[in-house]
Amino acid sequence: MSGSKPPQKERAVQCRLQTVAGSHIQPLASPFQPQRPFRCHFPLVLLPLHLRPRRGICFRETIYNKRVQTASLQGQEGLAAGSVLESWGAGPEDRLCRPGSSGLGGCPRRGSGKMSRGTAHFLTALFMAAAGAVGYPSRRSATDLDATPRTTVTFDELLGVRHFSTRTLNYSTLLLEDGRGILYVGARGAIFALNSSDVGDGSHRTIPWEASPEKQMDCLQKGKNNKTECFNHVRFLQRLNSTHLYACGTYAFHPLCAAIDADTFTLPSYFEEGKEKCPYDPARGYTGLIVDGGLYTATRYEFRSLPDIRRNLHQRPLKTEESPLHWLNDAEFVASVLVQESKDSPVGDDDKIYYFFTERAGEETTSFFDKSQMARVARVARVCKSDVGGKKILQRKWTSFMKARLVCYIPYYEVLRSVCSLDGGGWASTVFYAAFTLSAQWRTMEASAVCRYSISAVQHAFEGPYMEYQDSARKWSRYDGAVPEPRPGSCITDHSRRKGYNSSQDLPNSVLDFVKLHPLMFEEVKPAGGEPLLVKKSVAYSQLAVDRVQALDGHSYDVLFMGTGDGWIHKAVVVGSGIHIVEEVQVFREPQPVESLVISQAQRSLYVGAASEVLQMPLASCARYVSCYDCVLARDPYCAWDGRTCCAITAADDSRGLVQDIQSGNKGCRSSTGRGESVLPPGMAEDSSVPPGGWEGCEAVRVPSGSLPWKNRTVLQGDDVLLPCDQRSNLARAIWLLNGSEVPGTGQDRLRVGVDGLLVTDTLPQHSGQYRCYGEERGLRTLLAAYSLTVLHELHHGPTAAPRPHAASQAAGDVKVAYISAIVALVVLCGVLSAAVLYMSCLEKRKGKYVLGEPRPASVELQTVSANCLRKGRWKEEEEEEEELTYPDGCLRIIPGEAPTAATSPVKELPAAVPPLPPPPPLPAELTNGVGALPNVLRKMNGNSYMLLQQQEEPLASPLYSASFTEELSKILEKRKHTQLVEKLDESSV
Repeated sequence: MSGSKPPQKERAVQCRLQTVAGSHIQPLASPFQPQRPFRCHFPLVLLPLHLRPRRGICFRETIYNKRVQTASLQGQEGLAAGSVLESWGAGPEDRLCRPGSSGLGGCPRRGSGKMSRGTAHFLTALFMAAAGAVGYPSRRSATDLDATPRTTVTFDELLGVRHFSTRTLNYSTLLLEDGRGILYVGARGAIFALNSSDVGDGSHRTIPWEASPEKQMDCLQKGKNNKTECFNHVRFLQRLNSTHLYACGTYAFHPLCAAIDADTFTLPSYFEEGKEKCPYDPARGYTGLIVDGGLYTATRYEFRSLPDIRRNLHQRPLKTEESPLHWLNDAEFVASVLVQESKDSPVGDDDKIYYFFTERAGEETTSFFDKSQMARVARVARVCKSDVGGKKILQRKWTSFMKARLVCYIPYYEVLRSVCSLDGGGWASTVFYAAFTLSAQWRTMEASAVCRYSISAVQHAFEGPYMEYQDSARKWSRYDGAVPEPRPGSCITDHSRRKGYNSSQDLPNSVLDFVKLHPLMFEEVKPAGGEPLLVKKSVAYSQLAVDRVQALDGHSYDVLFMGTGDGWIHKAVVVGSGIHIVEEVQVFREPQPVESLVISQAQRSLYVGAASEVLQMPLASCARYVSCYDCVLARDPYCAWDGRTCCAITAADDSRGLVQDIQSGNKGCRSSTGRGESVLPPGMAEDSSVPPGGWEGCEAVRVPSGSLPWKNRTVLQGDDVLLPCDQRSNLARAIWLLNGSEVPGTGQDRLRVGVDGLLVTDTLPQHSGQYRCYGEERGLRTLLAAYSLTVLHELHHGPTAAPRPHAASQAAGDVKVAYISAIVALVVLCGVLSAAVLYMSCLEKRKGKYVLGEPRPASVELQTVSANCLRKGRWKEEEEEEEELTYPDGCLRIIPGEAPTAATSPVKELPAAVPPLPPPPPLPAELTNGVGALPNVLRKMNGNSYMLLQQQEEPLASPLYSASFTEELSKILEKRKHTQLVEKLDESSV
């Protein structure tokens, strides 16, 4: 923070934290809980990465009117921090997380939301410091600024939607000409002309405009993606004059533009260079307008060029200044709007083009937590249509360029995504609606804010003080010096003309020099009312469109259509300083960002462009509302109840007999609808008397029981039963009455109220009775379901008496014993089988092993006995060669010496010169049968030694044996070292 510290007394802030009562939170693992979407809440917003939670906190939809954290703060800094501290808490107005939504719109799993008191106080202090640094404009928390869509319409429930798609992709550029009944679509490699009344009727015309193979190869050699980038993406498509359209495309990173004959709908024979008019990169932010034949565009035009605002197709081309200061700092452009301020201007002002973009900030305190990163801020800039540049200074440059910062809710941490404008018949009533999302620093958090700005607020900022760049401090600060005349950055007005300044080229050099060094304004453009209209968690708004509707009460209401990053449309009506979301509609089966939105007044349709297709949907689906109260509670300006159905209305319709209530949403309907519904005020039983005049303009009366069909349910005592109650509205709360008395939602062991109905567990006879389910919304209760529940003591099987409780319990015990016995028997059987298998595997391992032959008294001969050797006499038909190397009993003889190597043929005979081995020395007398002392296994070491020999199971010949076989064998081998039979004798390894 900059500036002197305020007194300690003023900086003192007290904060009291409250948590959600545990009794209000339904356990997620409860068997009665319905499978409905979660509500997701993020309790912390303005925190560095290492302090922010990795997951959100999810509650069931039945939880309403709660706060995870509420703050009672004192002091100016406390007020600002209080809105932030409370902003991301749980509340009733939270978006439903849809199954399968991701990315840009997904719901995190339930996390632990526990926090120690010390951590809470630390985070509170951190929030207060952050609020004092950045200055939050809003006085309300995000819980109060949030809104839950009243109804949810999935893709399979869409009504009256028409689709258009071909083999091409990226239908992102839309141009609607309502008077001609044509919707022009610029896509990847093609331009389409669709019938605006029905885009899917097949009567469309097509202009193929693919990039040439040479340009695609050149693009690929530059390292670009040949699956997404090396195509001709049509980025600009607008009406040039009465006969031609003007289109520009990236053309595989070689931008081209063309004037298209609108009647023949064909490309010209030649193309214009598009380097000054269209971006190279299809993903680069871009905006453009054609005003009086001049092309006003803003983007980064070349590979390494700086972002720029340019005017082409004009006798005075202009662009922004790049030295000594860059007027634009890594800007990403979002939208541009023409405001015709010259009409009925008392001062003779000029028309202006306003540009909305996001760029890196250079002001002080731009990043509170991370000083190493340059924060990005939203900006609005303007230029005058009659600007022709300077004469000597700022030649071919804008002399009217000025920019100011847009503030919505989280300064320095919000990114501008979309802007749309609306005027009420004159430029002075122009308003801008802007959608913001959290910056990339909040990777684990997703939220959007919608703000409304008036043209007067924008003009006020441009008429305020300037800022200048200080080289010593390397930051922008307020300029308090002298300002030359006429005012730098202003358009030529009658006052300027009276002083001899008829164009920008007549301006003095002092004014132009001042413009070069002071493009940034000090005042911020704040939203109307000082706060956003909507702050929505778990949503990333990508596009906005706005329509103004005349309601039956005589007021005009702005209806916003907000496209999300996962393919949903939120339809909302602006009521006062807040927003009521009428519905959320899933317009694409596969999640994908909504890239463009266009409203047709003539067709009463909304056109949605995305990567896969273009679709046309009605502005309102009034037929979804089946009753008067459903129609009125929707608060849809396009719909009204005519006594029988909810129908769409227009300004020309006769409003007599129509019912509509946009302000409160609960007035106008009388008694029941005749469709099985009744309405009661809160706290009143159905048999209660009705005061004269009804409640809140709705005459609520008792409805005969036959108006809603009763559903009978019969269960045995001790069983569980679920009584379903479908709530069509996400804002409604289920109220259950048992025999006229309200069933509490909590505190009952056997009655549990869920979002899908009432669960009665372990039923008792006193649970029998009449159950009614009401949906309470905006002070009205609508009957939704009625049940008659009967709990039986026992089953009746004729004259046979039912078994006594003791017998039943005994039978249950017998069943348990039978189960346990069967389990024990299976365990024993498995053990026996395992032992048998283990025994058989041991027997298999014994086959093929080498063992010792029969002991001989005269010498120790080591023999190998195979499976054949163990079964003597079974195999008598042996090869002659094998018989020579065996004993008469069929056992192989191990001959000391050098065995044949791998390179030697196995049939190669031993050299004849090698004399037979002398018999081994006799053993001591006390070891006449020392062979019996050999170990069971002799391990093969290397070469041709004694190999894996196994002893025969014979008793020892002498019980006096106690010597070690290893010692005796070592002695024998030591004596044999002196006998050299062949070179490199290898029989000493054991």
